[in-house]
Amino acid sequence: MTHPPLDDVCRHVGVATSYPATGPVPETTKRRILAALGVDPEAPLTGAPAPDRIVVPKGVSCFRPDWLTDQPGWGLTCQLYELRSDRSWGIGDFRDLADLATIAGKAGADFLGINPLHALFMAAPELRSPFTPSNRSFLYPIYIAMDDLPCEAPADAALLDQLRAADLVDYVQVARAKLKGLGAVFEKAPFGDGRFAETAFEAFCREGGLPLRRHALFEALSFEMTAQGYGVGWTTWPAPYQAVDSPEVAAFARDNTTALAFHLWLQWISSIQLDAARQAAREAGMRIGIYLDLAVGEAADGSATWSAPDLALRDLTIGAPPDVFAQEGQNWHLTATSPTALAAADFVPFRNLIGSQLRYAGALRIDHAMALWQLFMIPAGETADHGAHVRYPFADLISIIAEESQRGKAIIIGEDLGWVPPGFREAMGVAGLLSSRILYFEQEFGLFRRTDTYPKNALATISTHDLPVLARWWSGEDVTLRQRFGLIDAQSANNDLARRVNEKQALVAAFVDGGQLPPGAVDACAEDLPEAVLVAAHRFLADTPCLLVGARLADMIGPADPTNIPGTIDQYPNWQPRAPVSVDRIADHPAFLAVTAALRAERPRKAS
Repeated sequence: MTHPPLDDVCRHVGVATSYPATGPVPETTKRRILAALGVDPEAPLTGAPAPDRIVVPKGVSCFRPDWLTDQPGWGLTCQLYELRSDRSWGIGDFRDLADLATIAGKAGADFLGINPLHALFMAAPELRSPFTPSNRSFLYPIYIAMDDLPCEAPADAALLDQLRAADLVDYVQVARAKLKGLGAVFEKAPFGDGRFAETAFEAFCREGGLPLRRHALFEALSFEMTAQGYGVGWTTWPAPYQAVDSPEVAAFARDNTTALAFHLWLQWISSIQLDAARQAAREAGMRIGIYLDLAVGEAADGSATWSAPDLALRDLTIGAPPDVFAQEGQNWHLTATSPTALAAADFVPFRNLIGSQLRYAGALRIDHAMALWQLFMIPAGETADHGAHVRYPFADLISIIAEESQRGKAIIIGEDLGWVPPGFREAMGVAGLLSSRILYFEQEFGLFRRTDTYPKNALATISTHDLPVLARWWSGEDVTLRQRFGLIDAQSANNDLARRVNEKQALVAAFVDGGQLPPGAVDACAEDLPEAVLVAAHRFLADTPCLLVGARLADMIGPADPTNIPGTIDQYPNWQPRAPVSVDRIADHPAFLAVTAALRAERPRKAS
């Protein structure tokens, strides 16, 4: 029997076979990717070939409110954990989110965007990146507001004072304190005096079904295994516990019903409190509400891959191919869902994932939206230059997103930064997804693009969580930090700092041309960022045709320190800096007042 050539098999199922810059994909890579997809390269080709064009099915379009076209909106963005208040336990929580939503709504904002709230590893809170979740379908209980529980939680007053005063979130201590308090409440009065109905909890568990039960079971096992000296992730556990349907796992569930119920209860409390924040945003006048963020993948050893092992692309991690910015490529150490397994399951898991986000969100940002078309996969143990793109069923995925968007009346935003495949942005526009535009990146020939060159169907912001706030960009601190952590050499740093001087001049020139700064403004010479430039930057974005503009809270009140420095893990306290200003003082903060007044003037919220 004659077997089809290996490259023919790859092309048929949508696996890249070569790249212009790096040449052919290694044969071992092709075979390992095909194996992960469940494709036998020695068998005859079956089924329709992978599409070679990005096509949006006819009639597929995401929700867009009628008012948005004629009344472009604006909102705030922040990291939930960075919020500070006198009542929270050393980390921003769901009550802080509700309070900030009320403040933002009263200031004229239409949305409040936050970091992913996906479930991380409660048994290992030091694993703090919100973009490396254990399970994207469930919530992270560390954000529970401890004063919104069925009864009062016991606390160590001295420890709370220490956690509240800290400039960095101490995830380990916060988690330890919260788990102790939550455990006491669950043991004493999990449903309180009638404010919390046990029947509602039971309904929540029924609705969550097997996926919710398996997530709770994973959490209970994770705590048990770490107590026995194993790792937090299932790949380090004894073999009988690595399989979700093993007799040993079933026995553990029977013998640990209280622990299982506790983790179900944590998800229920999280859901109640996040929904309260959603309601607070709407009651404050926001027309969109809470804006959530969907990470591109999940940890290889987390709840998702343990709970539904057949859905994961085992032996592969997500990354990016070598390019001029990263000559060795990038490995994000995330596991992706298998496109073949999704199709075999009629895409129900993907629909449930999107629905789990839109249960609370009026807008959803899809991180690395190009994953709807293709993902760069790297075989385990290999470097990124041994990876290859794997095609995804774009038409099916975008149809589901559109249906869930229409059902939940939620706007969908695609993070389309970096290298974008030809035709992808056009397909996003056809499907009604908003694009992402970052002020820092909107440059050409040494000039910042003027407002009228920005696309209408987009969300415009000054920066993102991976980029510095405007004040630190202005000072060039992002460059010096990259050099300090070995991400660039001294010569590159000197070149970048020299370029930054020119960029500041070009930015001020764009604001003068746009009327956001007066003629002859010399702000570019200022050593520290002038408040006039901060306000001008927001007025500039508000003057673009973009349907939405996001103002980063950290630009106004701090923290000024970077949220995350890509390429570092423990060298820098990523995902830890806290705001220096308490939530209850934000509404009166001078920079907050100046920026929100400018946005409100440029984009007033009109009566519908």
